[in-house]
Amino acid sequence: MLELVEQLRAGNRRALARLLSYIQDEHPEARAALAELYPFTGRAHRIGVTGSPGAGKSSLVNSLAHAYRARGRTVGIIAVDPTSPFSGGAVLGDRIRMRDLAGDRGVFIRSMATRGSLGGLARTTGDAVHALDAAGFDVILIETVGAGQSEVDIAREAHTTLVVEAPGLGDDVQAIKAGILEIADILVVNKADRPDAQNTVRALKAMLDLGRSQAGRAWHHGRLLDQSETPLHAEPDGEGWQPPIIESVATAGTGIDDLLAAIDAHRDYLQRSGSLARWERVHIEADLAARLQQALLADFVRAVGPATLRTTIDRLARRELAPSAAVDQLLDRTNHQAH
Repeated sequence: MLELVEQLRAGNRRALARLLSYIQDEHPEARAALAELYPFTGRAHRIGVTGSPGAGKSSLVNSLAHAYRARGRTVGIIAVDPTSPFSGGAVLGDRIRMRDLAGDRGVFIRSMATRGSLGGLARTTGDAVHALDAAGFDVILIETVGAGQSEVDIAREAHTTLVVEAPGLGDDVQAIKAGILEIADILVVNKADRPDAQNTVRALKAMLDLGRSQAGRAWHHGRLLDQSETPLHAEPDGEGWQPPIIESVATAGTGIDDLLAAIDAHRDYLQRSGSLARWERVHIEADLAARLQQALLADFVRAVGPATLRTTIDRLARRELAPSAAVDQLLDRTNHQAH
């Protein structure tokens, strides 16, 4: 595994692909490799791309990758796809749309299956991002599965979150429903050449204006924060980042320069305001909590034993035991075992 790490750091793309396979399969040795690579992370700019299915996320990622390559920057792409009901692997729709990037040594594309994970990302997406970061990519584009309002995990994984909307996908009110819009650092109205595109733009502007008019609140990540909360992207004077609305036609490359300028402006803002360092701490805290939760649950299940769990589930199914009482009993059992 140490040899694999050295090869990856030397730019060996096959070593990177192999490590990503280990990460996706949650291979035990992947943890050792990631531990060795962790000191080399934290350099890439992570850009999340989320939005409703059919909004053109893959086409937008493809255009962004080409634009960054034209600037001489290397690009890693993680495309989180739905899980195939037949093979259990990723449905590789994104790779089909990004096939014109094939052969470019400065671009690495990896599709990941959700494997039942909610929130728009696979469970191992964060580790995959660390691997690409340590491999030296300048920009990492993370495209979510496109499942709608549940895709809020990307805000914890990306420095800059793009929420992609497209006209003609339904009621304009859908664009302003709580959840997915609230995580936006930049709003992108793709397929802006459609005649009803301006209706979508107006709906988004109305939502942003509504957010700014809320008394005693600050706008952060497209989300309204109460005064009691600490706005991650708020400057000392209280002026936070205001998500711009960019119109694009990704398949034609229209609006991509404007989008790159908005991404650069957001990155500059994060560095200038000190939000980038605060984001890093928040991200680390959330990641640590998730890993602790997973590890502690696994230890707890082992300590209780499968037979006790089955018995408890049977009693719950027969309504002999309430869920809260079941939790108390299982915790008491493990506490007695510990003593």
